[in-house]
Amino acid sequence: MRALFLHCMEPATKDKAVFIGILRPFTNPAIFNEYLDELEFLADTAGLVPGGRFIQRLERPHPNTYLGSGKLQELTAWIQAEQVSVAVFDDELTPSQIRNLDKILDCRILDRTNLILDIFAQRAKTAYAKTQVELAQYQYLLPRLTRMWTHLERQRGGIGMRGPGESQLETDRRIILDKISLLKEKLQKIDRQMMSQRSHRGTLVRMALVGYTNVGKSTLLNLLAKTDVFAENKLFATLDTTVRKVVIDNIPFLLSDTVGFIRKLPTQLVESFKSTLDEVRESDILIHIVDISHSNFEERMHVVIETLRDIGCAHKPVYLVFNKIDALNNRETDKGTIGLDVLKKTWISKLHDPCIFISAKEKVNIDKLRKDLYSMAAEVQAGRYPFGTFLW
Repeated sequence: MRALFLHCMEPATKDKAVFIGILRPFTNPAIFNEYLDELEFLADTAGLVPGGRFIQRLERPHPNTYLGSGKLQELTAWIQAEQVSVAVFDDELTPSQIRNLDKILDCRILDRTNLILDIFAQRAKTAYAKTQVELAQYQYLLPRLTRMWTHLERQRGGIGMRGPGESQLETDRRIILDKISLLKEKLQKIDRQMMSQRSHRGTLVRMALVGYTNVGKSTLLNLLAKTDVFAENKLFATLDTTVRKVVIDNIPFLLSDTVGFIRKLPTQLVESFKSTLDEVRESDILIHIVDISHSNFEERMHVVIETLRDIGCAHKPVYLVFNKIDALNNRETDKGTIGLDVLKKTWISKLHDPCIFISAKEKVNIDKLRKDLYSMAAEVQAGRYPFGTFLW
């Protein structure tokens, strides 16, 4: 179904892509290049081949064409010369920008939101995840309907289905609205089922693994719960929430692995993945996994914190787990060389939340992690059962 409104990229026929972004006056160029690195990683996950980058310094995107006229001419000539078939923009484009760019560049136009939605569509495995993604896709599509969607009319036939003088665009919009309504009803029914399932878990302590995408949440879940949840060095390897029972010494608790967050996470996905995020909302403790080997991990932490605040979880106790210390190399900065010892002192000295530095891949400091999780689960358990009796 998603072929109707997304340009799907199949691995067998990888398309060459150019990546376009606007460097604003207040943005650090080094950080901006990391943004484009992430965009390329997204494209690689979706099945595109990186072909080059185009950057323009502007205060804000051009309202009609995103780029200025001179840079747009340069980009058009380059796309033709390099035989690039897809142009990927690091911001969400407006409907008019998409239409104008499609005419000028004469290639497929993808914005960041469209690309993320396509990855989610590829990664969705269960019927629930597929329904969530389909809803997000239709919500993204609705304001971007053009005459190119006339084929949708064939999906809805019958006498009296089109009013007098109704245009094809209006018909398509009505069809999309009907689909959105049906998908929301379907998700509400599944939501009630999942709420019922969560209510049957009793009063076990619940912990949720949260963090930026591709920081090692699934790897850590496999390590703690001794499971074989799919883990891969790709963005959004996990879409469906996985809940496993973990027992450390005599304390049981539920540990859930949730979908990863990302910069500029599409609002459509936040809305449609409501039940998936409910696992986070209903957890007693959030385990925030951070890839400390990433050069911009502080901003990624901020993205996760802001997302948690947006979904109403800012008040929950957080345990910070700095992962991938095995991949951390000493970094040269304006303040000198920064290694793990310096980062430990820096972060421990200025953070109020408890934290630990580990390597899930190399199983470094995992025993200390288990002890900490045991202590936190025991504290919550003691608050619920002050006399030391509980069932599990």
